[in-house]
Amino acid sequence: MANKARKNLSAYRRRQKRQGIVRVEMSMRRDDAPLVRGVVKALSDPDQRSEMRHLLGERFGIGKSKGFKELLAAAPLEGIDLKRDPDFGRDIEL
Repeated sequence: MANKARKNLSAYRRRQKRQGIVRVEMSMRRDDAPLVRGVVKALSDPDQRSEMRHLLGERFGIGKSKGFKELLAAAPLEGIDLKRDPDFGRDIEL
């Protein structure tokens, strides 16, 4: 019987993996557990998923990571002097 349960569990985990679902386990304060459960429930609901991702992304910066070029393009560079004097190094006698 234990072997059958193990096979069923393995099949279930393979299905979850194919669907892009991962298991997350965390420890938190008892008072925060209902809040986290509510967030997970909203992320699981197809009607609320996009809005919840948007809200969480705005608040916590979760989302697609930017490349270096996008990061530089978004940087506030007003008032910063980007010119520098050319440095020709030291005079060396060879």
